[in-house]
Parts: sequence; C-alpha cells; structure tokens
Amino acid sequence: MHSRSCLGNAGREKRNDLIYCTHHHVAVFLLTFFSYSLLHASRKTFSNVKVSISNQWTPFPHNNTSPSLQPNELWNNSHIFPDTRKATLFLGTLDTIFLFSYAVGLFISGIVGDRLNMRWVLSFGMCSSAVVVFVFGTVTEWLHFYNKWFYCFLWIVNGLLQSTGWPCVVAVMGNWFGKAGRGLVFGLWSACASVGNIFGAFLASSVLQYGYEYAFLVTASVQFAGGIIVFFGLVISPKEVGLPDIGEEGDGSAEEDVSEPLIGSSDDDDDDQNYSIQAADLSNSGSSSNTRQPKAIGFFQACCLPGVILYSLAYACLKLVNYSFFFWLPLYLYDNFGWKEAEADELSIWYDVGGIIGGTIQGFISDKLQKRAPVLAVSLILAIASLLGYSRSPNDKLINAVLMAITGFFIGGPSNMISSAISADLGRQEMVKGSSEALATVTGIVDGTGSIGAAVGQSLVSLIHDKLEWMSVFYFFSLMIGLTVLFIMPLIVNEIKMLRAERRLRRLAG
Repeated sequence: MHSRSCLGNAGREKRNDLIYCTHHHVAVFLLTFFSYSLLHASRKTFSNVKVSISNQWTPFPHNNTSPSLQPNELWNNSHIFPDTRKATLFLGTLDTIFLFSYAVGLFISGIVGDRLNMRWVLSFGMCSSAVVVFVFGTVTEWLHFYNKWFYCFLWIVNGLLQSTGWPCVVAVMGNWFGKAGRGLVFGLWSACASVGNIFGAFLASSVLQYGYEYAFLVTASVQFAGGIIVFFGLVISPKEVGLPDIGEEGDGSAEEDVSEPLIGSSDDDDDDQNYSIQAADLSNSGSSSNTRQPKAIGFFQACCLPGVILYSLAYACLKLVNYSFFFWLPLYLYDNFGWKEAEADELSIWYDVGGIIGGTIQGFISDKLQKRAPVLAVSLILAIASLLGYSRSPNDKLINAVLMAITGFFIGGPSNMISSAISADLGRQEMVKGSSEALATVTGIVDGTGSIGAAVGQSLVSLIHDKLEWMSVFYFFSLMIGLTVLFIMPLIVNEIKMLRAERRLRRLAG
C-alpha cells in the first residue's frame, strides 16, 4: 500500500519532506488555525456573557416599598424584558437566528470560495464580522440603545459574515496537505475552534468585571487585526509560491492511488486500497490533465458525491449537541450549581480541551486504520455514556471538569474530524478529479447542514429547559448522538467490510 508522510510517498520520503514541509506549510497552518480561532472566540464571548446581558436587559429585583428611579427613560430603558426567563429565551432565539443565517451563508460561501480568491473572502468576513460584533455588544451599550429587532438584524448579518471562514480555511488546508496523514494533521488543526473557545472564554472572563461591552470590544478588535494579517499573509495554494500542487510532483502521477468510493462495493478490494471516502485528486491521464485549468463544481453535483449527504445529516445531529455545549454550558453551570459566571466560563474550557485531544487522537487512529467511520462509531457510542455520566456530576468543580473533558473527547473529537478531515476527503475524491475546485463547496454543504441542525437544536434546548429540566436536555442529546450513528451506519458497515477484506488479502499474501 502506498502512503505519504507530509505529502510524499515512502519511496521519496526524504525529498518530499524537504519540498513539502516548508515554511509555507507552517505559515498556512498557523494563519488558517488562528483566523478561525478568532472567529470562534467572538462567538464564545457572546455565550460567556449571557448572564450579564440577561441581567442588563431585566429589572433589578426590589421590594414594593423601594422608591422608583426617575426619569424612567434614563434608568430603565435597558429593561426590554420583564424577567430573566424571557431574556434567556430571547438569547436562545439569537443563537438560533445566528446559526440559521450561518448555515445559509455556508452554502453560499462554499460556492463563492471556490470561485473567488479565498484570501479576500476570508479577510473580508473576519473584518466585517468584527465590526458587527463591536456594534452589537459595545456601541449599543455605550449609546444605551436597546432594541430586540436591531439585535436580531445584527446577528443575522454576523452569521452570514462568519460563514465565510470555515469553507475557506478547510479548502486552503486541503490545497496544501495531502490525504496521507490528513487525519492527524487535520485533527491537530481542527482544534482551532476549541482554542478559539478557550481564548474567547479567557478574554471574556478577564474583562467581564468592567462590563460585558468590553468583552465584545476586545474580541472584536483582535479579530479585526487578524483579518488584516490574513489579507496580507495567507497563501491559498502552493502554485502561488512556485510549488506544485499536491499530487503533481515527481512523474506526474496522482497524489494517492485511486480507491473505492465511500458507498461502494467492496468486491474489488485489494491491498493497494486507501481511504474509502477519498481517492486521487487527479487521474493518471498524462500531463495534459495537470495543465488544465481547475473548474469549480456545481452545488448539486457536490451534494451527489458519495458520502456527502450521509455525513451532512450525521453532522447536523452531532453539531446540535456540540454547539449546545458551546452556547449553554456556562449558563448550565451557573444555573445548576450556582457557580459564579466567571468561574463557569473558566470551567467550560475543559470541554474544549477534551475536544482538542479527542480530535487529534481519533484522527491519528483513523490514519492508521485508513478508515474514518469505525473510529467515529466507537467514539459516538462512548459519547452517550459520557453524556449520561456528566448529567449526574456532583457539585464538585474538579469532578465536573474531568467528566466535562471526557464528554468533550467523545463529542468534540468526532465533530472536529467530520468538519475538517472528512470534509477534505470528500472534496478530493475520484468523482471530482476533473474539478478539483470542490473543497470549499463540499465543506460548505457539510458544515451548512450541520449548522441547520445546530440552529434547530438551540431552540429545542431552550424550550426543553424551560418546560422540563436540564436532565431532559441530556436525554435529548443522547438521542441526537444515536441518530448520528444511525446516519453513518451504511458507511460503517462498508468500511468494516473493507477492513476485513484487506485483512484476508494480507493473510493470503503472507
């Protein structure tokens, strides 16, 4: 079986390490990593200041004998809700609005990213989103302007602008890093969202004592600066600096050997197979095909690629759970255990730490197995057990942090793998060998479908919590994880068959 280290095959490992493990690869890895981290940091800021915003938007509790403050327009204009319960419901509505607009934007941004310069698209999205976040959280508070419809409008725009990030950064990474070792590389790289969550939580908790508006101010400023750096520093493909695209070096052969499609027959399996959902970026059709100008794939063509729909539906259920932890975990810790808001923000970091470790280890294991779906299945089954265990966590911060990290390992890890490594695999399979500009489109479809599920989930979590209790929310999460496994079951069965066939061939060859 042929394999590569950084981007080369075993027969030319030393030369390819020198050619492909360049400072350009390091720069691309870091720039895309931190650009999306900053986008996630601004989202995490909103999640972490919900308690402060809710208190600002509701009247202070007082007894009937206390004098009312006059004039009413000055002292009470921020009280747009009668109680914190309705304010919390509106914050959940804002989460839903953001995710729906983000999902719509992902479908559009993926198509746009494959047709325009992704560096321009990414930097524009970062800078303009930073401006919107600044207006939403800081300018409105400084001007004492509180309006529900204005908040909704800003969050719709923010969702559309932030959607430019993920399809572009995944596509750029896919341009620079080949599929051999992609599970490990993308497992490390997909920690960008979790690092952004940690960074956003740190920024929010460090300035929250001065007012929630300063949390928005700091994160928006850092994100805007990051967009400027991306505009001047990001190189979107090796060809821009005179390096060959992945799969074009040497004798012009394909990056890897052509493999079976994701949902295909395993009858023709041989010992030269590679990942079941990916194949050569280019066919062995001579140098003329390598010089052909890449052509962007259509949206419906991308939807029909093997594995795209099933992984998209699975990711819709999984992202619902992952983003519910992202949006509601600090509030859950505050509400269920009575811990201070800043303490809850800091403790919620451990979920992201677990996700970082989980994505890296599971990506490495999937590289060794050369199959993704079985690794996902095992992790997701264990995720159900970890969810039920975390829901019964005692009022102890150390135990809660450990259980939270374990839950993040089994939920955040698979989420990172689907949204990054698997999306890159799907966008570079044999079906699109004549249209290599498919990565951003496929990534937009997978993440966009996931965001629709996450958007619906935020409304459901808010309603379930309001009508029932937090334990019912965890049962709902377990149901969604079960549906995730159900959607990828055909892929799991297919890849297990392939693993068995390869094992039989190795035994016969030995």
